[in-house]
Amino acid sequence: MATMRTFVLMAAMTALFLAVGYLIGGQGGMLLAFLIAAGSNAFAYWNSDRLALRAQNAVEVDARTAPDLHALVRRLADRAGLPMPRLYLIEADQPNAFATGRNPQNAAVAATTGLLRALSRAEVEGVMAHELAHIRNRDTLLMTVTATFAGAISMLANFALFFGGRRDSGLGALGALVLMILAPLAAALVQMAISRTREYEADRVGAEISGAPLALASALRKIAALAGRIDLDAAERNPGMAHMFIVNPLHAHAHDALFSTHPATENRIAALEEMARRSGRVGPWS
Repeated sequence: MATMRTFVLMAAMTALFLAVGYLIGGQGGMLLAFLIAAGSNAFAYWNSDRLALRAQNAVEVDARTAPDLHALVRRLADRAGLPMPRLYLIEADQPNAFATGRNPQNAAVAATTGLLRALSRAEVEGVMAHELAHIRNRDTLLMTVTATFAGAISMLANFALFFGGRRDSGLGALGALVLMILAPLAAALVQMAISRTREYEADRVGAEISGAPLALASALRKIAALAGRIDLDAAERNPGMAHMFIVNPLHAHAHDALFSTHPATENRIAALEEMARRSGRVGPWS
C-alpha cells in the first residue's frame, strides 16, 4: 500500500513538473530547470552522508569502541540481507537516529548517545532496524529524486517571475505570479507526503527485520516524548535535515499536518500495534 502511494505521489510530482514547465518555459525551459536541479542534487546525493554526519558532529565507532551497539546492528544487517553500514554516535541528550548514504554499500547509521541511555536494548534494536529499512528501501535515492523535481519546479517558478511565462500560454504577469507562488507550494506538499509515506514503510519493514513491532512502537513513544522536551542543537542549526531522523527533532506537531515531514507518532504507533496484533507478536519483550 505504501509503495503504491509513493508511486502515485511520484507520478503527481512528475506531472506537476511537466505542467509547470510547459506553461512557463516550454520544453527548453523545462529541460534547463531540470538539468540545474539535477546537478545540484547529484552533488548532494554523492556527498549527503559526509555532509549530514559532519553537520551533526557524528563520531564513527566500531566493534572496539561500541561493541554492544556494533554487534546489534551487524546482527540486524545480516537479518535484513544488508552489508554492515558505518556506525556513528552523536553526543546529544535527545534520543534520535537517522540513516544516510547513497546505497546499501555506502550507508551509515547514526544514533545519539541519549537514545542508548533512554531506551531498552529491544527498543534500540527496533530503532536501528527502522534505519536499516530506510537503507534497504533506498529511500535516500527516492528523496533525492523527489528533491530534484521539487527544486526544478521552484526554479521554473522563478523563471516565471523574470520572464512572465511563455507568451502563448495565456498566463500573463498575474498568472505567472500566482504560478510562482503555488507551484513550489504544491511541490513541497507532495515532497512531504512522500517523506511521511516512507516513514510508515520503514516502520513496517523495520518491525519485520527486528521481529518486534511493539518494541519499535514503545521506542517511538519514548523518543517523541523526550524530543518534545530536549533540544538537539545540531538539528536546530540544520532544520533541513529534520526529515532524516526517526522522529522530528524540532518538536513536531502531533498531527499529520500538510507541512510535516513525519507522520504523527500516535498514528505510527497504532499501525505497529495493529501489525503486532495481526502477526500475534503481542507478548512481553524487554
